[in-house]
Parts: sequence; structure tokens; C-alpha cells
Amino acid sequence: MQTFASMSSSNENESKGSFDLELQDVDHQNALQRELTHRMASGDDIDRVSRLSRVLTNLSAKNVEGALDEDDLDFVQSLRRILHQRENDGIVDRSIGILFEDLTVRGIDMGAKALNTVGELLMKPLKLPQAIREARNVQYRNIIEGFDGVVHAGEMLLVLGRPGSGCSTFLRAVAGEIDSFKGVTGEISYDGIDQATMKERYKGDVVFSPEQDIHFPILTVDETLSFAAGIKAPRTRAGNISRDQYVKDVRDILATVFGLRHTYNTRVGNDYIRGVSGGERKRVSLAEVMAGGARFVSWDNATRGLDASTALEYAQTLRASTTIMKNTAVVAIYQAGENIYKLFDKVTVIYAGRQIFFGPVDKGKEYFENMGYLCRPRQTTAEFLTALTDPARVPVRPGYEGKVPFTPEEFVAYWKSSDNYREMEEEMATYKRDMDPTGKLHELMESTKQERPHRFKRKKSPYTLSFIMQLRVLIKRGFERQKGDKAFMASSLFSALAQSLIVGSLFYNITDTYNGAFSRGGCVFFALLFFTINAMAEMALSYPQRMIVEKQKRFAFYHPAAEAISAFLTAMPLRVISMIIFTIIFYFLVNLQVKAGQFFLFLLVLQVSTLTISLFFQMISAVSPTLEVANSIAGLGIMIIFIYAGFLIPLPLMKVWFRWLNYLNPLRFSFEALLANEMHAREMDCTANLIPSGASYENVSIDYRVCAATGSESASDHVSGDRYISTAFQFSFSHFWRDFGIVVAYGVLFFVLYVLGTEFTSPAGTVGDVLVFRRGHMPGDKPKKELEKVAENSINNTDDTAELDPDLQMTEIFSWQHVNYTVTLPNGEDRQLLCDVQGYTKPGTLTALMGESGAGKTTLLNNLAKRINVGVISGDIFVDGKPLQIDFKRRTGYVQQQDLHVAESTVRESLRFSAVLRQPASVPLQEKYDYCERVIEMLEMQDYAEAVVGVLGQGLNVEQRKKLSIGVELAAKPSLLLFLDEPTSGLDSQSAWAIVQLLRKLANAGQSILCTIHQPSATLFEQFDRLLLLRKGGQTVYFGPIGESSHQVIEYFETNGAAKCGDEENPAEYILNCIGAGATAQASSNWYDIWTASSNFRELTAEIEQMHAELAKKPARQVSKELSRQYAANYMTQLKLVVIRMFDQYWRDPQYITAKAMLMLTSGLFVGFSFWHADHTLQGIQNLLFGVFLSIIIGVPMMNQLEPRVITLRELYEVRENPSNTYHWSILLIASLVAEIPYNVLFSTLYYCCYYWPVGFNRSTKAAGYQYFVYSVLYPLYYTTFGIAITTISADAATANVITGLLVCFVVSFAGIFQPPSAIPHFWKFMYRISPFTYFLDTLLGNVLHDVEVECADTEFNIFNPPDGQTCYNYAEAFIAEEGGYLNNPNATSSCQYCKWTVGDNYLSTVGMDYSTDRWRDIGFIFVFIIFNFCASFILYYIYRVSTFNLFTFVKVLFKKKAKK
Repeated sequence: MQTFASMSSSNENESKGSFDLELQDVDHQNALQRELTHRMASGDDIDRVSRLSRVLTNLSAKNVEGALDEDDLDFVQSLRRILHQRENDGIVDRSIGILFEDLTVRGIDMGAKALNTVGELLMKPLKLPQAIREARNVQYRNIIEGFDGVVHAGEMLLVLGRPGSGCSTFLRAVAGEIDSFKGVTGEISYDGIDQATMKERYKGDVVFSPEQDIHFPILTVDETLSFAAGIKAPRTRAGNISRDQYVKDVRDILATVFGLRHTYNTRVGNDYIRGVSGGERKRVSLAEVMAGGARFVSWDNATRGLDASTALEYAQTLRASTTIMKNTAVVAIYQAGENIYKLFDKVTVIYAGRQIFFGPVDKGKEYFENMGYLCRPRQTTAEFLTALTDPARVPVRPGYEGKVPFTPEEFVAYWKSSDNYREMEEEMATYKRDMDPTGKLHELMESTKQERPHRFKRKKSPYTLSFIMQLRVLIKRGFERQKGDKAFMASSLFSALAQSLIVGSLFYNITDTYNGAFSRGGCVFFALLFFTINAMAEMALSYPQRMIVEKQKRFAFYHPAAEAISAFLTAMPLRVISMIIFTIIFYFLVNLQVKAGQFFLFLLVLQVSTLTISLFFQMISAVSPTLEVANSIAGLGIMIIFIYAGFLIPLPLMKVWFRWLNYLNPLRFSFEALLANEMHAREMDCTANLIPSGASYENVSIDYRVCAATGSESASDHVSGDRYISTAFQFSFSHFWRDFGIVVAYGVLFFVLYVLGTEFTSPAGTVGDVLVFRRGHMPGDKPKKELEKVAENSINNTDDTAELDPDLQMTEIFSWQHVNYTVTLPNGEDRQLLCDVQGYTKPGTLTALMGESGAGKTTLLNNLAKRINVGVISGDIFVDGKPLQIDFKRRTGYVQQQDLHVAESTVRESLRFSAVLRQPASVPLQEKYDYCERVIEMLEMQDYAEAVVGVLGQGLNVEQRKKLSIGVELAAKPSLLLFLDEPTSGLDSQSAWAIVQLLRKLANAGQSILCTIHQPSATLFEQFDRLLLLRKGGQTVYFGPIGESSHQVIEYFETNGAAKCGDEENPAEYILNCIGAGATAQASSNWYDIWTASSNFRELTAEIEQMHAELAKKPARQVSKELSRQYAANYMTQLKLVVIRMFDQYWRDPQYITAKAMLMLTSGLFVGFSFWHADHTLQGIQNLLFGVFLSIIIGVPMMNQLEPRVITLRELYEVRENPSNTYHWSILLIASLVAEIPYNVLFSTLYYCCYYWPVGFNRSTKAAGYQYFVYSVLYPLYYTTFGIAITTISADAATANVITGLLVCFVVSFAGIFQPPSAIPHFWKFMYRISPFTYFLDTLLGNVLHDVEVECADTEFNIFNPPDGQTCYNYAEAFIAEEGGYLNNPNATSSCQYCKWTVGDNYLSTVGMDYSTDRWRDIGFIFVFIIFNFCASFILYYIYRVSTFNLFTFVKVLFKKKAKK
């Protein structure tokens, strides 16, 4: 990237005439010229790079705003200007070479392991001794062993090997990414500097670029590249251009180099979020790394997903950077063409973790041919070298049979005894002699001094920007991310607005008398509760970005701590706005103290409290490995926060063993500050609460009556707010600023822990490929070497004359003509993606669909497969000359580019699932199973048929996943056509060859196959029968036969003016070059016009029309009733299989189940012991209400746990299984519910046992059994169906959690907990009656309080004096007869002690509950709510995800039409 930045600045200065075009050192010019000439593979390569340089130079000169067709400028001259400009500006360049000697990386010796399940988890205590022995005797093995070599600054090393051979391990090791390994031995030296020093001080100069494309999917390409350029913008920039100009130039140049300028405003996307194409996403990854300006980069499978031309341009760009700027590149490319291969200086070959060659690229082929192996005609050198790591497939020269090395050890022995090895040793020795560690350190220090700021930065910091400057760039990106995630932002604002209106109107105009005291405390606490639940929901946002932050930390882009701080700061405006909206509406509707001082103090404390609680949950997420674990910890945390805030259990009533939690709870201090702020200086009239009262006491003096209010004083009919909170809660307004300071202090503490947790907690490190088998199916009887070989098995049988499978025979011709496809962009512009495409596939043929990235290959495939549901499609698609019939989807298979599978299913289970649900129902089950076994044999997956899919590293590798993707479609037994989208993407040349050979065998067996492909080698390309070639815009430039040795397609292009194809040139690359495929390449002719004017086009059109005419005469195929159905299996079969698979998924995910269990276990114990042996006093009875409430609130974290999982399952279904008509969408909802319910019932039972008995509830069988049924059976049914219903309308887990918080707070607020039913405004009475929590509280609380005798505590009696001469009973008899309650001292003549309740039913009546009449009625209503949730799940899923009608789009179109009129 340093090259591009310098070029930009140098050309800008050139326009000012500020420098000379010639270098003064002529010898240097000549040396540079010779070096460049030597590096390029051929004259054609020089022309390609020259064209690229011309584009870059012209764009840079105009700040990338000018046209791209300026006059040519010589490439070498451009490089001269770069060097000259940097020298003039005094910029010190730095370069890094590497030497590695006897490099060995150790890891756990595990070629395969058994799958952990819930059953295994339960058995662990019994197997503890065995586990301890295994932990003490962990076996290690060498992942790679004995690697030697040297790569000088300015050189490129190509790494070749099969997946699983150790390529990625080697790349990580030389780049210093070794944390995940158990040990690294040998020497790694960067021009004499040890690896530890380099990674500590110059981490950004030595970088590992992973194979996976991990980006923020909601950011645009422009935002992604601008961020990468901005975070690495140096302090000293050539030409003294501004930082903003630097960022703009780097972004535009990289976007031009990789052909991304047209995607600036398009999201990057991922497998589930629509964005740029897969190839374009890979280019974004490459551009991001180059923007970082690293001097040494190890690239892992860097060209995956790129078309051949773009891959070559990437290699040429890398070549230019290394040659001129002396950068160093170590690159693993699994499918390297010959032109790419020749651009490298050196190559190393890895075979099963052993290095079998290292040396110049021009000696690699010769070395192995001299060994005795034979390179096949038209086989590229890279293919040949990679094939040697599976020597059984490589022919041996005559006379060398039985003499050539075969095992890795034999290859290593041959290598170390060879002259090439001795040459390498001599080069290494020379490199060591020439090393000057002191001088190199000085060079690095001087260069980085110019690049990095001097102020506000640690001297040894490896980052380009200071921490403050990192924050600036990250904050900008944070706001861009918020802008991209409109669903979450809208849901947050709507949640605050809706809740403020709802709760404000619920507590509307609270009376100023004492009757409003409880409601004021309730509404203040509810405000804190609402934002606490919302803050917990935000945890889901942090987990998807973890891998991205970790990657960019390795790139030395920024401190993760800076990202944590920026995330907090960028989220703050949304929180503040939400809070202001909520407070303004809520505060004045409720009628809290209408004083400016009180209002702003309320807003201040609520703001700070919300930020503090948010930081608390972010701290939990920062240190928790998974979201499930975080939700478990947060669930317990929310219990602590609610119980010990001082409202549910006042401080005097807290159990001594947990009272200390009150002081560790920031919400306790927030609640005190807010309640004291509200009650301070408030005098509450208590006339309506005098005891005794009634008609008999109207004329009685106040001296003989008392206010039945906490904090009341004798002979007074008013209660002071300050005295009320002091007596009831031990709160004081004098503590306000102390409390505020403590909340701020807790916020600072949580902030520091959150930042430190983010900085130092990394995701789980990578491990080697490990197959995970079902227990009982481990291949333990196999030798260890054979077990390790399982991960690399491929198809060995490439004999096309093998016996054909009659079940694969097809007879119908699939054709398409005049296919056009247009989409409307967000700005209203129409873009045509396919333009008048036509072609056909015949049974027994293999048709390749090629073109550069973004040309429309996948789009065409999706159109032909009828998988497009947006945009305008026109044209004809026929089967045997007739329109598509209703069974078309049932008769086709579609292998997607992304290998998406259920991670917990085995290979065999995946195939059987597809076969049973997609083959006709009339086929016997055993026959389907037998066919799956034939597919397993055909794909040679026998060795890992019982291995689970897992994740990369802990499951199937890339090749095995691709085979499974193909196998799943073959298991469906498509009778018409098989579509494949990039089946060789990410595979090495041998694996790609194996996959294409498999397709060839399928075609020979009678299958009709249409397949997109990016980087075919010459030999692989020739396996196809026909080619459909597209250029950008979806325009056809060729359709026809490929021919033997590709002569027919080559002849077409040569005849129509293209340059002659060389004998050694790859025909696939040749034709792509001809049409100008690639990021910056341009064709000399318009090949679309040439095609449409050619005789080939006319012949094709006539052939298709004749084909249609002839085939139309054939009688129409009768669609069987069975195939006319959308789904092959009946509904009950679908349900059975999906439910079984779902149960397997849960059983095989013990981490998820453990998180659930721990949440309910710890919460149950905590709540149980917080209310231990609850007293049946007035406050004790009320506390039991809150205890039951907390037991219900636990459903929120349980829903937060299940929602991410259900959404993940939904995404997999919608991306892969639904388009294939595997099963009905409703099955997904039912299966999710059925799989969740048993665990939720089980763990609710666990909670019940830990809570019910410690509290001391009624131990009778009748009461305990009823409580168990409601809480442990009905309530799990309710919150599970409720959570699943929410997932149907949620875009992601974070949005689902926010909606959950909003709706739960909504129904809780009307349940009579915080606002007594009698005080609920008339308008909201209906909500009290339809709130599900009303009935849960009614039935649960009524069951445990019915007939419970109440005994007031000494402090709870209302004490009054009777008139002289009367006893307490005589005086209060009429009052007690009317109001109830009892006198503790009826015969006393003074200090009468009155308790207002005698039994728990008295309290139930105050909150609108009646045990006798409501008990079974409540059960009925609860069933109604469960059924409602269940039905809502289906209705909402259909509206949001099945129905094509979109209300918002309809309204938008309607307004557009009106505007036009």
C-alpha cells in the first residue's frame, strides 16, 4: 500500500511541477529496469502491469476523479517518480526479510475426537478420574516440522500444499500468530530481529491475512476501505498531502486496482446479509490488508473466490509492491495459474506437515522431474507440485518405478540430501552473515518515527496512530455502523417512545396524597428496570464483531480497548436521545415533582444509571466466551440488581448473608437518589388513610386517630416524603450527591473492566483440522497415520469409463433464451444484471458458466433455478421446449457457493435428511438410505460419514464440506438438472480436480450439469463440454463447445481478432484476458457486439429455436400427482425428521444447555435464599409478591438465550433449505418449540426446587403441585412461544432482545406489581385484564398466600390512643368490623396496636386477586395466551418472511405515483 500512497502523492506533486521525472542515479535506474524485466513472466505480463500502472497513475493525478483512458505512461517511469518523491521528502523506507531454520510447530495430537453431548456432560462427574488422567497425559504432535528457508526483502514466496497439510500453520508461524499453538521451536528472524521484538514493537509490519472474509456486513465498501486507510494513515505523507486526501487517494486507488469502485455504496454483507458478491468481498479483504501498509504479509489462500484474471492482477499488484518497495510476501494459493506462479521468486512445497522443497520457482519443476515424477501435458507447475503431496496420482517417468519417494519422510530425506538443499543452506548462511540487527532496528525506528505521532503514544507501541487518534477514526466508523443498522436504532427509539407513553399513562397523574406514595416508588423503579432490561439486550451486539476486532488487532489497526471505548461513545447519543424522549414524556405524564431542579436531577441520575448498567452488561460480554454464557451471568446479575435495589426488599428486611450485595449494587444508589429527589420536601395528605375511619369516627379528634402510613406521626394528617423514605427504605435526600458519586464510580469501574476485558480477552485460538465423530463411531481401530489421512481423502477413482449409475440418467434438455434481469437500486435507479442471455444444457454434458466477479454468473444461475424473488425477470426458460412445470424445483439440485449445513449433524444424517425429505414419498425409506450410502461411496466420504459437520477447525475441512454440499443435492436425486455455484472455490488444485472429475463422472452417468467456475486450470477446463462466458452487465460473449484441448473456444477468439493463445497458456485465463475480465483490465474490442454479430450467435439462436420447435412436438410430460406437490414428504414426515434433527442439535450442544441450566440453578438458589423463610408480616407478604415477580422475570434472559439460536436456525433454513423445498416453514417454528420446551421445563423445575422450598411456601401436596404445574410447565411454554414469536419479526439477535425487553416491560407494567390495580387509569384497565403476567401472578401468588396467617411486625402496627374510658376494642370495633384486620392488644386503654391484615387473602384483595374464584380461571387464560403466542409465531412469520406483499414498499410506490401525477 505504501506504493499506492506514494504514487498518489507523487503524481499530485507532478501536476504542480515540483519534481524532476528522472532519477539522478542511472545505475539504479538500470538495475531497477533489469529487476522488473526479470520478475515479469512474459511480455504480456509486463503489458498487463503497465496497463494497471497507467490506470493508477492517471487516477492518482486527478485524485481518482478523472477518466481512466489517459495516455499511457511507462510503468518503470512511474516507479521512478515514486522513489524520487519519497527521497525528496526525506521519507525513510523500511523493509523486512525473514529467515526460518528448523521451524517446528507443536499442537495437540488429535486427528479426531469424540463429540461432546449433554449425556457426556452428565457423566463427567463419574469420569472425573479418567478426565484428570487425560489432562495430565495430553499428547502433542508436530503440526509442521523442520522448515528451513530465507525470503529476502522484496521477494515473494509461494506456499503449495493440500488443505490440512500445514500451509496455514506455516503462514501463521512466520507471521508471529502463534498463540493458539502449544509450542514453536527453531529460529525465526526478521533481518536479525527476533520475532518477540518484532511483534511487540512492529506488529503492524508483520501480518497474517486469513482466508475467511470477515468484515462488518452492514458497512459499505467505501466505509470499510476508508477506515482501513484512515487507521493506518502515517504522520508524514509524501507530498505533504492532508490526511483526508491520503485516505481518499488510498481508498480510490485500491478500489480501482481491485475493481470495487462501482460497489462503494453497497454493503459488504456476509452469508446471510445481502451485499457484494463473494469475489468482490474477497477483493475487499485484499484491499483492507494492503491499506495497512504491512512490510511482511503472509496471505492464506488469497485468491479464493476470485476469477482467474483478477487473481492474476492481485499477484501482479503484489509483485509490484514487493519489487519496488521491498515488501515481502509469503502467499498460499491453492489454484495458482502458470502466469501467477512465474511472478513469484521462490516456492516451498508442504506434504503432511513436512517441507519437501524450498527454492527458486524456476527450479521446482525440474527438481521433482529429476526425482522421477512426470508433469502431465498442459498441467501447470503449481498443479504438478501440489499433486506431489498425493504421489499416488502423479505418473512416474519410465525406469523410476519403485525408486521415487512416496511418504513424507522419504521426500524429506531426499530433499535434505539434494544439491538444492545445500544451495538453500548457503543462501541462509550468507543471509546470516549479512544481517545487521542493530542497523535494522535503527532503520525501523527512524522509519516509524516519521510514520507515527510523537505525542500521546507509547514509545514501543506497534500502532500507527495514537490512542486518541484511533478513537477519532473508530468513532466515525461507529456512527457509520449505527447508520447501517437502522433496524436496531429504530427499535431502540421506538421502544423508548412507546414505553414512555405506556408507562406514563399507566401511572398517569399520580395523586399527591399518601395513596400515591407506593406508585411513585413503583414508577421510579420501573424506569430503572426498563433501561436495565434494554441494556442487557445490547449484549448481543458485541459478539458478531469479536472476530473482526481480533483480526484488526492482529493487523495493528487499533487497540481493542479503543474499539470498546468508541462503541460506548457512539452508542451514547442514541441512549441519551432515547432517555430524553422517555424522561420528558414519562416524567410529566406521571406527575412527578414539577420543578426544574427535580426534573433535571431525575434526568441526570437516570442517564448516568443507564450508562452504568449498560457498562455492567458490556463488561460481562467482554469477558464471556459466548453469548449463551454471557446471558447466564447477566440473568443472575439482573436478579441481584432487582432484588437488592431496595424496592423489592427494603434494606431492613434483607437477609444478613446477602445484605452486602446491596452496597455492591449501583441501582440501589440510583433508586435512592431518584426516590429521594422525588419525595424530598413533599407533604402527602393522609386524611383518606386515617385509622380508625368511617361514619362512626367523622367527628373524632385527630388526637385519637393515626395516619396508616409509613413514616406517619401521631396527631398529624400529613406524611413527610423525607420521613416516609427514611422509615420505609432508610433513604435520605442528604445522600443524593453521595449516591450520584457512587453510581459514577461504579460506572467508571465497569468501564475500566469492560475496556480491559475487551483488550485482553481474545476469542478461542485456532486449532488444526480435527474431525469430530459421534461417540461409538470413532475410527479408533485405524492406525494413527491413516487417521490423519482421513482429513485429506479425496476421490481417487478418476476413470470416466467406470460403471454408470442408471439412477442418474436424464433425458430432457434444459434451455433458456432472451433472459433479462433488472433490479431497482435504493436510489431508484434501474440496473440490468442480465442481458439477453441464451443457452442450453443436455443430458450427459457438463457446462461451465464463466466470467469475472460481478458479471452475473450466480445471478443467472439463481434465475434459471427459479431462486429469485426480487427484480424484474423476462425471457423464456424451457424443459424439452415447453415452459417450466410445477415440479421444476423438485427435479433440480442446487449446490450453493457457501457450504451451509447444520453443524451438529453428521455427514450421513445430512444426506439421509435430504433424501427422505426431497425424494418422492413413494420411494421406500430403506431404498433412500441405500442411495445415500451409494452417494457416500461415490464421493468417497466413508471415512468420515459419522463425523459431524462442526465448524472449520473442529469438523469437516473445506473440501469435505464441499463434497457434502454436492452430496446433499445428489441425495435428493434430481431428475432434470444439477446447478453448482463455485464448487471448486477455496480448494487446492488437486481437490478441485477431484470435484470436477466427480462432476464429469456424474455427467457421464447421464446428469445434466450447469456449473459456475472461477479459476480453472487448463486440464480442469477441458473437462467441461460447453462454455457460457459472461462479461459485466450479464452480457454473453460466447456460448458453445470448448473442444479437445480447448481448440474450439480458442479458435473463436483468435478468429475474431484476439491475440494468439500460447501453447503453454491456460485457455481459461486467455479468454478472460481477451474480454477484459479483471479489476482493471480493459478489452480492446467489444466482445458482446462481436458475439451478437457472429455466425456462432446466429447458429446458436437457430439451434435453440429449432430445438424448441422439434421438442414442442413431443407429447408433454405428465406431471405426477406426487411431483406436483411443493414438498416431497408429507407434513408429518417433515415434522418428525426436523424435530428429531432439532433434538440432536440441542443434545449435541452441551454449552448451550449448560448455560441454561446454570442460569436457572444459580438464580433459583439466589432468589430462594434472598427470601429465606419469608416472614408472614405485612412487608414479608409484599416481598413474596416481588419474589414471584422475579421468578417470572427470569424468563427474559431465558428468551435472550433462545432467540440467537432460533434466528441462526432460521437463517440457515431461509438461505439453503427453503429454496430447495426441503420442508414447510411452519415446521421450523414447531420444531424449535418442541426442542426447547423439554429443557426449559426441566430447568424451570430446577429453579422451582431451589426457590420454592427455601422460601418456606406451603408444603402441602396440593399447593406445591399446583405451583409446580403453573411455574415449571405452563410458564416455560409461555416464554418459549413468546420468544419464538419475537424472532419471526426480528432481523437479528440484538433487535430481538430489544423487542423482548419492550414487550416484557409492557405486559409487566400492567400486572399490578408497580401500580396497584385500583390505581390503574380507566383507559388501561383492559390491559390489566389481558396482561399474561396478571394471571401468572394471580395464580402463583394466590396459591402460596391463601389462608396464610399474617402477623404484623412490631414496627408495622398502626398505634393510636382511644378516648378516655374506652378500651382499644370498644373504640375500634366498628372500624375492624368494616375494614378487617385485628388488634394486637384489644383490652388496652392506650397505644392500641392495629394490623390491617389477618390472612394473606386480605393482601390479595388489595391487588385484585381472589384465590377462590380465580384459580382455575387463570389456568384457562394462561393456556389462551400460550396458544395466542403459538399462532402469532405462524402469522408473523408468514407476513414478514413468506408473503411477497410489503406494506412499506406498497406505500412508497403509492406516494411515488402520486408525486408523478
